[in-house]
Amino acid sequence: MRALSDILEEVRSKISASCKKVGRDEKGVTILAVTKTHGSGVVREAWDLGLDKVGENKVQEAMWKKAESPAGVEWHLIGHLQTNKVRHALETFDYIHSVDSLKLIDKIAQVAEELGKEPHILLEVNVSGEKSKTGMNPALVPAAVEKLLSYKRLWFEGFMTMAPFSENKEDARPYFKALRELRDKTEKDFSISLPELSMGMSGDYEVAVEEGATYVRLGTVLFGERPKIRSVRSEGSDTQDVEDNSRGRFSKALDSYSGEGPTYKILD
Repeated sequence: MRALSDILEEVRSKISASCKKVGRDEKGVTILAVTKTHGSGVVREAWDLGLDKVGENKVQEAMWKKAESPAGVEWHLIGHLQTNKVRHALETFDYIHSVDSLKLIDKIAQVAEELGKEPHILLEVNVSGEKSKTGMNPALVPAAVEKLLSYKRLWFEGFMTMAPFSENKEDARPYFKALRELRDKTEKDFSISLPELSMGMSGDYEVAVEEGATYVRLGTVLFGERPKIRSVRSEGSDTQDVEDNSRGRFSKALDSYSGEGPTYKILD
C-alpha cells in the first residue's frame, strides 16, 4: 500500500498543473478528504498531513467519527440530507454541500435558529438531469436562492454537483462548466458573491479544477477502495468495537446505511 503522503503529493501536483493550465492560483482549491466507510484513523492520517477538511456522506457515521477525531477538523456533509436528520447534521457539520430542496432549506433554517447555529450552505444542482442523481433542477435555483437569502443564519456560499460516471474524465467537463456558469449568473442576478464550487471527485478532479472547482471531494484516490460493509441489527448498546481491516484499526461505529435505528457497522 502506498503511503498517503506520497499519494497526496501526487494529487497536489496534478491540482497545481490544472491550475497553471487555466491561470488559477492553486491556493483557491481545497481538498475534501472523503473518509466514507473508513475508520476514524484515516481522519487522523489526513489531519497529520494537513488535510483538515473532511467530507462525509452520512450523518450518523460522521457523528461517531468526529468524536474520535482531532478537534480542529472541519466537517462537510456531501451526501443527501433527510429533513429528519437536520438537527444531528447541524450539530455535527460546519458545511452542508447537499441542500437540494426548498423544504430542506426551511428545515435547516428552523433548526439553526433553535440551536443558534450558522451553517455554511451550498445548493446541490443536478445539472446533468440524471434521474439517479440527487440535486435540484437548475430551474428551481432562483427560488432556492431567494429563500436562502431570506434567512439570516444561513451562509449561502455556492453550488455543488456530481457529473455522470464516465471512464473519460473529459466527459465531465460540460457539467462542471454548466455549474460555473450557473454560479456566475446567480451572482449577477442577485448581486451577491458565491465563492464556492464543490465539484470533482477521484476520477475527474483535474477537469473540475480547470473549470473552477474550489472544493474537490477525494476519497478513493487518497485512501483506496472503500471497505465492504455489512450491517446487522444491534441488540443492546448502540456501539461495538469493530475492525477496519483495510487499515488494521478498531473504532466504535454506528451503522448509517440501514436507516433503521442503531445497528453495528462491520467493515470487512
